[in-house]
Amino acid sequence: MYTFNSQILILPGLGDSGEKHWQTAWEQLFPSFIRVNQVDWETPICEDWIKNIEKKIQKIGAENVILVGHSLACSTIGYWFAKYKTSIKGALLVAPSDTEADSYPSGTTGFSPMPTAPLPFKTITVTSDDDFYVSLERAEFFAEKWNSKLVVLNNLGHINGDSNLGNWDFGLSLLKELD
Repeated sequence: MYTFNSQILILPGLGDSGEKHWQTAWEQLFPSFIRVNQVDWETPICEDWIKNIEKKIQKIGAENVILVGHSLACSTIGYWFAKYKTSIKGALLVAPSDTEADSYPSGTTGFSPMPTAPLPFKTITVTSDDDFYVSLERAEFFAEKWNSKLVVLNNLGHINGDSNLGNWDFGLSLLKELD
């Protein structure tokens, strides 16, 4: 079992993370992990999401925070940093959805174009070679722009509840690298 010295904030993507999602499993394993709940999971507005993240970070203190973003939350982290410039310890960016791709669902506001400014804190970007919401080439491009270590997994789709990862021990080992 891992122990973490940092405050871990869980940032689900579009639609939130359901019961079978590894983010939910991590929260059950580690009661100190905090989910940043958003007001609107289905038709989100980027400005609302980033404001909510910043409020949570300021409440707990930024210097020891690691963000764990899934899907739309990865671009949200880029937009959050661009606006607030808050220095954190790191971010695990899992299955970044390409909000500019034809495959991306409609209904979100302000998450496009994809943020590509370098992130000045330690990051790891995790993608699958068969993710419907981002091509491998685009995931590689985002990781390079964000100055992020890239980890490519095989045949895990969008690395979500449908991927049946349970507690996703490999993901926890990546999170530990940021701690």
